[in-house]
Amino acid sequence: MDNKTTRRDFIKKSSLAVAGLSLAQRGFPLIDLNKTIIGANDRINTGFIGVGNRGTQLMHLFMGQPDCEVAGLCDVYQPYTTRNYATVNPRYIKDLGDTGWPIPKMGEKFPKRVTQYTDYRKMLDNKDIDAVCIATPDHWHALQTIDAIKAGKDVFVEKPLSKTIAEGRAMVEVGKNSKQVITVGLNRRGAPTFQKLAKEVPAGKIGKITFAQACHVSNMFPNGIGKMGPETPPSDFDWDMWLGPRAYRPYQYNIAPYRFRWWEDYANQISNNGIHYLDLIRWLIDEEAPTSVSAHGGKFVIDDDRTIPDTMHVTYEFASGVIVTINILEASSGSFLPSGFLEFRGTKGTLYTGENDYTIIPTKAGQFQKWDKLMEPEKYSIREDDTLLIDGSYKGSAFSLIRNFLDCVKSREEPWATLEIGHRSTTLAHLGTIAMQTKQRLEWDGNKERFTNSNEANKLLSYKYRKPWKL
Repeated sequence: MDNKTTRRDFIKKSSLAVAGLSLAQRGFPLIDLNKTIIGANDRINTGFIGVGNRGTQLMHLFMGQPDCEVAGLCDVYQPYTTRNYATVNPRYIKDLGDTGWPIPKMGEKFPKRVTQYTDYRKMLDNKDIDAVCIATPDHWHALQTIDAIKAGKDVFVEKPLSKTIAEGRAMVEVGKNSKQVITVGLNRRGAPTFQKLAKEVPAGKIGKITFAQACHVSNMFPNGIGKMGPETPPSDFDWDMWLGPRAYRPYQYNIAPYRFRWWEDYANQISNNGIHYLDLIRWLIDEEAPTSVSAHGGKFVIDDDRTIPDTMHVTYEFASGVIVTINILEASSGSFLPSGFLEFRGTKGTLYTGENDYTIIPTKAGQFQKWDKLMEPEKYSIREDDTLLIDGSYKGSAFSLIRNFLDCVKSREEPWATLEIGHRSTTLAHLGTIAMQTKQRLEWDGNKERFTNSNEANKLLSYKYRKPWKL
């Protein structure tokens, strides 16, 4: 048995205390983090690939777990790995400061020396690293996850799982043929509200569901991400590595950092924000894949460099008889739901839910019907359900999902958000994008993962990687 296996076996056998007890009926860990004592050899050495804003958020959540040791940092922007805020380009600080996704302050105090990397492959060569957290731009997720699995690392990869459907399936297949634990950062899989509803709604809590909807709203009118031209990147920013498998193009300031989410080559908003809603809807209606998808929208009003729509409406139909719609609206504001961010319409009641609470309104009898109501109204709040709290408080769904990942690294059990789950939910977002690009109603074979009525759409299931990168 090599040193890697010996260490993992030791972690598994000696860390039962931190794994805590699970409520079988809830699937949610109860852990007293204040009383847990962890030996140095029990800690999971974790490397972090991509430590900008989101990567830093995730790293801090990992650092909040008593059995995680930060062992390595990797990024194409040097100040992120050195954690020196004073060396960050002042332009980045100024222009991202009020976006909600600013440059992280950094300056963390790590208990041990943390190795710095500019190439993630060198981090993966480090045999002392047990797991990696990947929070790079979306077009990097597939290669880095597959390489990490092949290097024998357990993986926590941020959503969306992939940039294309073909990438996602390749990731799943590599994962199946390994012994690694892989969690996809669909954070709300860790929310007890949704863990509760995922048991009750498919069992008929609100009757037969025929319609569900969600909406992401952000008014970016009129300037959006702005209009800019090519320029020279900062000397400590490795632009070629940032591009990775994507076609080469000159650096542009409103692509990186962060604004890549409005460029189709690297990301888009239905896979960035919409993925959370689509994953929850798919979970609560207990469906794997739709049979058809159509989309409407375009760049209707915002005059900027984006290559994705500012207004988008997607409709999915499932074989069981459910219509799902999602709207990505970046030229207006305000929700059209009375509460929460998801709506499920059932024959017995209508459910409105957010992460921390939900409301169910009984349906009313329609034409020719004489019944009063088919269920009682219901309101629920996690704050009033002590059986679901950790240490007397709810620490958030991302914290819980990371806790589950670390527990599974030790137990080798299946995590809450597996590669297959992440792939199927990410596929919904990609299907909406492809329907938008082709302007067609597309018929989807979820088993073969091919469109049955459009060769044009099938060509968008993957893209040709830039050499030397290969999937």
